[in-house]
Amino acid sequence: MAWVKGSSSALFIAVNTIVGCIVLFIMALIRLPLTGRWHARMSKHMDLIIDAWVSANRWMYRTLRLIDVQVSWPAAELSRDRWYMVISNHQTWADIVLLQSTFRAVVPPLKFFTKQQLIWLPFLGQAMYLLGFPYVRRVSREEREANPDLKNLDRQNTLNACDRFRAHPTAILNFLEGTRFTVDKHAAQDARYQNLLNPRIGGLSYVLVGLEDELDELIDVSIVYPNGPPGFWEFLQGRCESVSIKIELHKLSRAMRSADEAEQRESLGPFIESLWRAKDELINLTKPAASA
Repeated sequence: MAWVKGSSSALFIAVNTIVGCIVLFIMALIRLPLTGRWHARMSKHMDLIIDAWVSANRWMYRTLRLIDVQVSWPAAELSRDRWYMVISNHQTWADIVLLQSTFRAVVPPLKFFTKQQLIWLPFLGQAMYLLGFPYVRRVSREEREANPDLKNLDRQNTLNACDRFRAHPTAILNFLEGTRFTVDKHAAQDARYQNLLNPRIGGLSYVLVGLEDELDELIDVSIVYPNGPPGFWEFLQGRCESVSIKIELHKLSRAMRSADEAEQRESLGPFIESLWRAKDELINLTKPAASA
């Protein structure tokens, strides 16, 4: 039964993705000769494809009862007409499906930092590129030291994406850990937290500078799987019973959005550190209670 549910879920997402991409590619061809406000208007309409894709996936996992999602919302009201920076811990590919579903119709469609290699992923990679998802290349310290231009590459790509984001309200999702949490990665990194990898604030800082006048609020998301994070196939089979999603809204100070790198890091670094420590404590509290 689990295999049938998993296969049905995978097939649904595949068909949903292909159909959405075909419509998106047609709209992209129409947008190609447009400029100025007409180009921006078509881009906004193209973002509705994300809403449709997310709505269909949400209908699927609710209908098949893949997982019970418990969401804790902030007291302040969120809006589709504002720009938001969204940060979250990251444990499984299911995080993306669940976050998009949770924020559907609450904030603008989520756009997230994407590894450069994924642009070659059939349909989905090209769709994210056309929708303006920021593509980044992860480089090591050794690579940056050998070629200083690499440091500025991701910064410039992000700032270019921010230029497009100014055209209409956007929610930018950034998994600050840079990759999914695993025990091996945690050990290799000598992480400062028990349940999280160390956050990287480089990409975040670029967006805050690029959208200095639009972004003044940050949404912090903590995702907790009481019985452990599922693999994506396990998620599609309905083998993960529940997930807890806690959402908090924070004001961003002017210093956190400062173009002065030293000033920004002095303010932004401790702020992210405090969020990650609180997130780590929340996961510690939630897991024992779920397993007791």
